[in-house]
Amino acid sequence: MPDPTAPDPHPDLHALALRVREHIVRMATGGGCFIGASLSCADLLVWLYARVLDVAPDRVADPNRDWFLLSKGHDVPALYATLAELGWFPKERLANHLSIDDSIYWHPNRAVPGIEFHSGSLGHLLSVGVGVALDLKMRGAGNSVYVLVGDGECDEGSVWEALLVASAHRLDNLVVVVDRNGFQANARTEEVLPLEPFTDKLAAFGCAVRTCDGHDFADLERTFAAPATPGKPTAVVAHTVRGKGLPSIEARADRWFVDFTPDEVQALLAELRGGAAASLASPALHVR
Repeated sequence: MPDPTAPDPHPDLHALALRVREHIVRMATGGGCFIGASLSCADLLVWLYARVLDVAPDRVADPNRDWFLLSKGHDVPALYATLAELGWFPKERLANHLSIDDSIYWHPNRAVPGIEFHSGSLGHLLSVGVGVALDLKMRGAGNSVYVLVGDGECDEGSVWEALLVASAHRLDNLVVVVDRNGFQANARTEEVLPLEPFTDKLAAFGCAVRTCDGHDFADLERTFAAPATPGKPTAVVAHTVRGKGLPSIEARADRWFVDFTPDEVQALLAELRGGAAASLASPALHVR
């Protein structure tokens, strides 16, 4: 187990992840957002963009860039926030979430810098990622494709079909990251359509499988530092917590989509920063 008295080896990433979570909470009002799953994948996105992906705001069309595709598109507040914090577009634009005057919406939109492909309907972007990875392979390119999927999304047959194709074409330039927070919509995955034994299934479909703690940057560093297995797509099952960072809503099925009041947003921001937990029993709270 990590030594709690040891110095933080990733203070910059923890600070960045906190700012990303603050943005997510601010986007959970005035129409709301899918806060639980956005918070669960925030650390994954911070790690990928800060430490893994060979891509930058001034190289959006570089054919040698790495590709990132957010297949679980409803988690886009986490992606928008990460991109804004890393300079892809002004952070002030995040305040336009759901405004008819901007493209910062509930799902990824290519009108926003850094968004490679539209998504929203679950189960689609892994197939897109397979197509991109195959094209890169055929052209002899050295860049990679990363696709973030949800665990509930893996109920979709198209996910498994895409893995079969990736395996058949030996796409070792493809990395599938699964945000394994244990929930889909307002229920637990294992109660809706059990995925376990999940890693065995991914391996049976031809993946080189790794598991990690999706909130531990040291574990993420170990996981993503390992070289790809020649001829096999990589599947990283990242164990996460829905609503991570806000104990008052963590691992709750009813905190799927939320529309908080401005006062509730301020209370949750204080909770993120270590203050008292917000009271979420208010009748003004709207939950989908």
